Amino acid sequence: MANEVDGRTTAPTPTEYPLGVSRPPLGVADLPEPEEVFSVRRIGVVQIIQFVIGPSLIALGISIGSGEWLLGPDAVGEFGFVGVGWVITVSAILQTFYNVECSRYVMATGEVPIVGFGRVPPGWKFWVPFSLVAFYFAFIFGGWAAGAGQGLFALITGRLHEPDEIEWVRLLAIGLLLVVFLITALARKVSRALELTNWVLVGVLLAVLVVVCVAIVPWSIWWEGVRGLVTPARPPEGITASVLGGLAGFTALASGLNWYAMNHYRDKGYGMGYRVGFISGMRGEKQELLPVGMTFQDTPDNRRRWRRWYRLLRIDLWLVFFGGAMIGMLLPTILMAHVVETSGETPTEANVPTFTAEQLGAQYGSGMFYLLLVVGVLVLFSTQLGIFEALVRNFTDAAHAVSPKLRRILEDDPRKFYYPYMLVLIVVIGAALHLALPTELVRISANMSNFGALMFPFVLMYLNSRLPRPARPRPWHYVILVLNVLFFGFFFVNFAYELIVGEALVRF
Repeated sequence: MANEVDGRTTAPTPTEYPLGVSRPPLGVADLPEPEEVFSVRRIGVVQIIQFVIGPSLIALGISIGSGEWLLGPDAVGEFGFVGVGWVITVSAILQTFYNVECSRYVMATGEVPIVGFGRVPPGWKFWVPFSLVAFYFAFIFGGWAAGAGQGLFALITGRLHEPDEIEWVRLLAIGLLLVVFLITALARKVSRALELTNWVLVGVLLAVLVVVCVAIVPWSIWWEGVRGLVTPARPPEGITASVLGGLAGFTALASGLNWYAMNHYRDKGYGMGYRVGFISGMRGEKQELLPVGMTFQDTPDNRRRWRRWYRLLRIDLWLVFFGGAMIGMLLPTILMAHVVETSGETPTEANVPTFTAEQLGAQYGSGMFYLLLVVGVLVLFSTQLGIFEALVRNFTDAAHAVSPKLRRILEDDPRKFYYPYMLVLIVVIGAALHLALPTELVRISANMSNFGALMFPFVLMYLNSRLPRPARPRPWHYVILVLNVLFFGFFFVNFAYELIVGEALVRF
């Protein structure tokens, strides 16, 4: 439709924005102001903390229980800081840049990554199922729930479980999955419930770990931990690239599969996500969730609004996510190093979830034993909370977007799929818990996340290069995405070789 400005006829305002293949064009509307989205008069520091920060906390809650609580302490406990710590730092930096690029697409279109990938040749019939399979194969095993079940068993009984009691551990793990169901079911808005839960969990966990580490860990070990994070050095003798790859993959989240946790920027209302809708909880009112995203015209007002949204995104990811991930990795690893030094023992894959609590309990009494068990259970539960919900959310988002028939059956209410599917998934994960030890399950998941780094950065390059001009990445952003492919891809190749051949391709 043509517009008239000062008596002159201007070009018609577009109503569609074609992007990629096999999916309908994006709708077109103006970017909202952040104040409109968050219902505040102005966005200051208080408002950023109170309303804007959130999606990064969900991602941080996931990350702390994988690399930070299991794989990092396991590697440092056996091999020390130097030669291991720099892998943590490089991984966290690369992953945060990658998260920005995933979220850039969400913020510019309101489409979550699993849906956006369907716009990449050869189309959604390949990319949507492939992405779901890659994601599910990495995270369906439930290693975090199993680890939390170990800690919960010890909390209840006051001792570690015996080999013939493993089934009780698994039942407790399944019970924790049911708690996740209740948290989401009782919510008015699922993402907000997860944010608030992680505000409490992550805040309490980091506070307790800071107090414990300051109280008992010598400053020499603190210095070794910090030095290890910033000192490039050859990996320790005897460590394999697969072990380092597990650490790299689950430092700061899940390397190439980080996109699975970026859906929450849509539900939070970042950018065009505000125009698309969100998944409401069972207690909330039915909300419209558009199956196709929306984007914006390149106008002065929209360029200004985009810059504002992009600054808020960087605050959420670099300050909260990156900063929290580095602190969350440092504290458990220096605590583990201290425990190994004072006890003369090293953790095994079987006892990593409870090793620190057991050893510190022997040194400082039952109070410390129970405190660290509680920390371990909450850490691993926060991770399983985010992962389990993401398994359900990504499948729901994908099915809702690509299937008009399903939308008709659901009467455009994705909750009618989301909650029944969550119950089905509890049964599936309950069966997967029987496959291996928690740390083994998590290491498999981490290396499968590295597999995702071989292709998804290229998918993002395709999508983001076709966004409206103000939202497109700068050239050096593409360089960072290629570095993600090279760094995490190296570790996946080693993992795949060791899995097939039975011995490490690279051993340092």
